[in-house]
Amino acid sequence: MLYRSLVRPVLFRLAPETAHEFALHTLTIALKPEGARRLVARRLQRAPFGQLERFGLSFSNPVGLAAGFDKNGAAARELAALGFGFLEVGTVTHLAQPGNPQPRLFRLPQDRALINRQGFNNEGAAALAARLERRGRPDCVLGINIGKSRAVELADATADYLASFEIVRPHADYITINVSSPNTPNLRELQRADALAELLDALQKRNGELSLRAGRDGAQARRVPLLVKVAPDLETRDLEMIIDVARRTGIDGIIATNTTTARENLSNTPASVVSAIGAGGLSGAPLGARSTEVIRALYRLSRGTIRIIGVGGIFNAADAWEKICAGASLVQLYTGFIYEGVTAARDINEGLAEILRREGFRTLDEAVGCRAK
Repeated sequence: MLYRSLVRPVLFRLAPETAHEFALHTLTIALKPEGARRLVARRLQRAPFGQLERFGLSFSNPVGLAAGFDKNGAAARELAALGFGFLEVGTVTHLAQPGNPQPRLFRLPQDRALINRQGFNNEGAAALAARLERRGRPDCVLGINIGKSRAVELADATADYLASFEIVRPHADYITINVSSPNTPNLRELQRADALAELLDALQKRNGELSLRAGRDGAQARRVPLLVKVAPDLETRDLEMIIDVARRTGIDGIIATNTTTARENLSNTPASVVSAIGAGGLSGAPLGARSTEVIRALYRLSRGTIRIIGVGGIFNAADAWEKICAGASLVQLYTGFIYEGVTAARDINEGLAEILRREGFRTLDEAVGCRAK
């Protein structure tokens, strides 16, 4: 494959964050013309499962790009041409912030992994909304991921999330509440039952108010689906609590999982290298098994009543199939996209269609949770 043999070795000679920005910039230039996007989409877009209904939205295929790759929505239209059924931009915060000091993104190629401690570096919710308004929406389902501004105290987190929510809501098909990044101090405290319930209740209330206001003003009264993204480092009792809160607050779905602070699954990277990198969230192949465990637990605890987006260690169709069989209705890539390249979504969709036929399922929905029940 051209990407693995030629492009990736060149990109991997650059510092990780430099390579990331270069790739985004190149995409925005190469696929800025509508004709170029259409040509690429014809080669890469696949819809082998028909329209998939999730959270009241229609997805052309189950493979999405996870939050973190395009924090500021700089290349949303261009990324949509690469065959994804949905994109999630962000994480954005109400206040623009530079994130943590560099270097803060590290490759571990021997383990097909990344460690990042970027710390929600982004231009702010208002800048993202303005860019989407100016450039137009991508040609697929668009999720927007929001987090807490670093300068805001944990006690004031709800107001901070609400401010971001109101700004990005008109541009989002769904909104993800990120309470699980390990790179913002104390953020994971918001996964506690009382804090999470307070936050989600407030967002759901505001969501309903804005929907009613739109209806009174003659616009479409649209309630935006809300999802919450959780950490892989939770115990069973924590997952039980999250399901309970999700049910009580009427959350539409759960994204499982964010990156992990654990390091025990790094079997090929020297311990001295891992130690030198230090803190940060680990993603990629070493996260795959734990992410699948969390998905399976959430599916069982909810008895399949809450939709799950599976993310963590997905590089190919077999990885995606594991997540779907564990209970994921959709899947997302981040590290896998960096390692596998621009054909990743197409390859996974084609591979999933073949697995589905081989395993004797008529529809993708029949396969969801088939190994978790």
